[in-house]
Amino acid sequence: MQHNPSAVKVRIMLPVPQQLFDHSSHGANKALGGRDLAFGDRDVLGTPVTELNTPLVTLEEQALTHNARTMAEWCRDHGVLLAPHGKTTMSPQLWQLQLDEGAWGITLANVPQLRVARRFGHRRLMLANSLTSPADIAWASAEASEGVRLVSWADSLGTVELLHEHAEQGPLEVMVELGGVGGRTGARTVEEALEVARAVHEAPNLLLSGVGGYEGALAHERTETDLGIAREYLGRVAELHRAAVELYDVERSFLSAGGSAFFDVVAEVLRPAAEETGADVIVRAGAYLVHDAGFCRGVSPLTGTEHEFASAMTGWARVVSQPEPGLAIVDVGRRDVSFDVGLPTVAAACEVPGGSERAFRGEVVELNDQHGYVVYGEDQDPPRVGEVLRLNLSHPCTVLDKWAVLPVLDAEGTVADLVTTYF
Repeated sequence: MQHNPSAVKVRIMLPVPQQLFDHSSHGANKALGGRDLAFGDRDVLGTPVTELNTPLVTLEEQALTHNARTMAEWCRDHGVLLAPHGKTTMSPQLWQLQLDEGAWGITLANVPQLRVARRFGHRRLMLANSLTSPADIAWASAEASEGVRLVSWADSLGTVELLHEHAEQGPLEVMVELGGVGGRTGARTVEEALEVARAVHEAPNLLLSGVGGYEGALAHERTETDLGIAREYLGRVAELHRAAVELYDVERSFLSAGGSAFFDVVAEVLRPAAEETGADVIVRAGAYLVHDAGFCRGVSPLTGTEHEFASAMTGWARVVSQPEPGLAIVDVGRRDVSFDVGLPTVAAACEVPGGSERAFRGEVVELNDQHGYVVYGEDQDPPRVGEVLRLNLSHPCTVLDKWAVLPVLDAEGTVADLVTTYF
């Protein structure tokens, strides 16, 4: 397995409140009633990965550290703040690693995720979404009254009305979201968004703290066409910010955008507007931490540079059948790995996970719940039943949500940590 030799080894374990185990939605084979269910009634810390069973996904300690440090350094060098999207991992342990490397705060996508962050003590949070449930608004207002900085979004006058009506304790910070035609959420024009900004400013229990949105809802690949779409959209975010300067209710306002594909364009377009007005740009990339050898590698602006992110996740699948030439069936399926933006590819074959490898290339062409279909060419020595295939995976957001506990391997392939997730 490949590791970054320059990475500094760190421990990323944190105490895990037992109360959070009780509402896990994972199946019994991955449940957290005890880690024994996932790892065969044993304490796996210090165990070589060669002794673990399949199906299996592992994380790599040095790659995680390298990615966290690389992104934080990039943001510092380009004069932007980082609030990584915690939904990618839903692991407070990994959020803490990102914060320790200098992240400003953590971004989340919904209130249950916010509650996990609060249970673990995080006090600087962005909700990249609107609060629209009266109970959720009341809860967020109560958190704000205790000094928690919780910034949510609004894209309509209806949202502002709900916030104003139900934020009864602490004043809530609100950013106005700008979207685009055919996109996801967000006011569709700068004029509509500015009207929302005025409504937030005029509400006595709301604080207008910035503007932003998500360019990834409009542009998806690093083609010239999509880069142009991202720049045009971000230019409108900057336009909205300049128009709203006199309305802000905080000392330093925010401009926020940027997933893991276009954070360089975000800095390029939004930073000049921020510098003109004494504001801060917040990038919300999340997938960079775990990264991958598929989708993320293809869209990351750092791919091919000296600061390239490293894939920090690996899949391991055992061959359970070879029913016809050129086809092997493995014990990894949709319950184990992602399939939304690219299926796994086979990097090598070995006797056990992390063991001595032999050259073998293949592709997973279909996944059932618990089985994968691996095809390979006539030039490949067929895999044997019982042999293990090392898999390159794609899109960490939909890999990690399938696992309640993931082993973290050190440079020697030993389990150095266990990461717990709370999806």
